[in-house]
Amino acid sequence: MTTDTSRRLRADAARNSEKILRAARQTWTELGPDASLEEIARRAGVGIATLYRRFPDKAVLVRAALDQSFTEGIAPAIEQAMDDDDPRRGMVTVLEAALSLAAREHNTLAAARSAGAMTAETSARFFESLTLLTHRAQQAGLIRADLVPDDMPRIMVMLVSLLWTMDPHSDGRQRYLALVMDALSPDAAGPLPAAAPPLELRRPGNWPL
Repeated sequence: MTTDTSRRLRADAARNSEKILRAARQTWTELGPDASLEEIARRAGVGIATLYRRFPDKAVLVRAALDQSFTEGIAPAIEQAMDDDDPRRGMVTVLEAALSLAAREHNTLAAARSAGAMTAETSARFFESLTLLTHRAQQAGLIRADLVPDDMPRIMVMLVSLLWTMDPHSDGRQRYLALVMDALSPDAAGPLPAAAPPLELRRPGNWPL
């Protein structure tokens, strides 16, 4: 039987996890991806032992932080895009959300890479949704029909790489997203060269946002 005490303990554990994840993301933003777990625990207002109970190592912590960020920043955009009757506009919604997250969580993503926490599952939900939206837009004649499955993940990586040539918190990325979306339009689209074969170590699920 579930007791009031056990429910309180679970609620306390959930609150501690929430505080630790938010502190981790903020600490990495301010101090960089190499910030210590001790500093994260201090900022979360918990002991280091509590942090390790919830997150046994940095890789586990950073994966959970990315999940939290995805849930807050990208999942609502995907839901909005899927309900949009204009699939091209839905693509823009999801791409803008992903670029915003990449700018905001740059150091969290860097921490994930350094900890070996960037797995296929990390970005699979995003790329699956982007693939579906792209297919819908192609069917509606709003996106050029000659794209191959690897094109949109590679375009996403191109867009993310632009963030580090400008103030990532500025609106400059919107200019290049607009240029890319124009290039994806079927209007006056010229023939594309052959697509490059995918590299096994760079499958879409392993590509950064």
